[in-house]
Amino acid sequence: MTKELINKKEIYFPSYSGSNDNLNSLLNKTSQIICNWFSNSEKYGPLPIDEEFKFLMPSENGNSTEDLFSEIEDLISNSFNPVHPGSLAHLDPPPLILSILGDLIAAGLNNNLLAYELSPSLTNLEESLFKWFSKKIGFGDYSGGIAASGGTLSNLNALIAARDHAGLSSDPDAVFLISDEAHTSFLKCAKIMGLHENNLIKVRTDNEGCMDLICLKNKISECSKKNKKIFSIVATLGTTIRGAIDPIKGISEICKNNNIWLHIDGSIGGIYSITNIQINGLNNINYADSITINPQKILGITKTSSLLLVSNIETLKKTFSTGLPYISSNNNFLDRGELGIQGSRPAEVIKLWLGLRFLGIKGIEDILKSSIDRKVFFEKNLSSEKYEIYTGPLHIISFLPKGISIKDSNSWTKLNRIKLLKNNFMLSRPEFNGKYFLRAVMGNYNTSESHIRDLIKILNSI
Repeated sequence: MTKELINKKEIYFPSYSGSNDNLNSLLNKTSQIICNWFSNSEKYGPLPIDEEFKFLMPSENGNSTEDLFSEIEDLISNSFNPVHPGSLAHLDPPPLILSILGDLIAAGLNNNLLAYELSPSLTNLEESLFKWFSKKIGFGDYSGGIAASGGTLSNLNALIAARDHAGLSSDPDAVFLISDEAHTSFLKCAKIMGLHENNLIKVRTDNEGCMDLICLKNKISECSKKNKKIFSIVATLGTTIRGAIDPIKGISEICKNNNIWLHIDGSIGGIYSITNIQINGLNNINYADSITINPQKILGITKTSSLLLVSNIETLKKTFSTGLPYISSNNNFLDRGELGIQGSRPAEVIKLWLGLRFLGIKGIEDILKSSIDRKVFFEKNLSSEKYEIYTGPLHIISFLPKGISIKDSNSWTKLNRIKLLKNNFMLSRPEFNGKYFLRAVMGNYNTSESHIRDLIKILNSI
């Protein structure tokens, strides 16, 4: 091998010997650019400076790192900035510092959680962390779980396991039930599972956005009469419009009496269940067969960080295990690629583990409580005479002028979202029951009471 080829390889990849000074220098420079972006975010607002920013594509011979760093700065400065205190549109909080480090470590290791031999320490870490989560929410000794890239995939893993557990994997009459305020991704799950849209049955919600138990019982009776076989009922722990929580205790009793798998979509509110925070409706989580929790949506664990916990890990093994004939297995550890849809996975568990270790339960509770406190403060000071307000026990609140028509809600929210953006406040514009709302998600730890006062002043003057 020529000296020229050896030097080229050292540029492409970390060296197996020596100092790796070049990599160290590039990491330091990148870190400085990101930190500068954070530090100047309040000056520029939550949205990109130039939405017309264009990307250059790879050239024949590649580009120098000097050229690329100029483009990296442009890329970063034209990105959505969750650190800005006016970033209140979505469930995308500022990144937790230790979680950023976890992402860096995961990229550096480049281990694959497909199998134990490709990620020995990380397989052990993920299994242990899921046991810890399972115990915290009240699951028993046979529990466990698997990480996935987002709540949609975690929910999909759960629904596939539930259908397989019910022996309905190839039955065209298999159905599952959700509330009419459940996340829209369940329609995507149904499509991926080869189910007709009619196999996804929606249950009416009450005035608080919670699943109506009488309607649920009626839907179950209707399914029985039509020979529709229910493999799961999904309870939502934190709806996207107002953070409502379905009556989990009542739903769990219905599931038990009818031998139906209870899945909880706790993508938004599930993380509260590992704390001692008292939330109205947040109880009996341990009655579920499975639950999705997304630490990325409020704790600031960098994307992606979604967990599926199951009361009996054997259900995931039975559903997804196919064997990995090209992998040397360790009998003491189950290859994690055998527990869900994903095979190859990055070491997302590192950023979650580091973040939780750094925060501790007290730190987690501080972040969660402060989010609810901000929502409560916002709700109390937003004009209830002017606005119709939709909220629940969590940190999400939606609103629109009282008596506004469906047509006018469209134009009103468009116009005033733009006005708010000009004042560096970014709210979202969800649609529900035909009307558009403005929605504030108060999970941004950088948002202070003074920021919220400024936002309320604008809204009350509109």
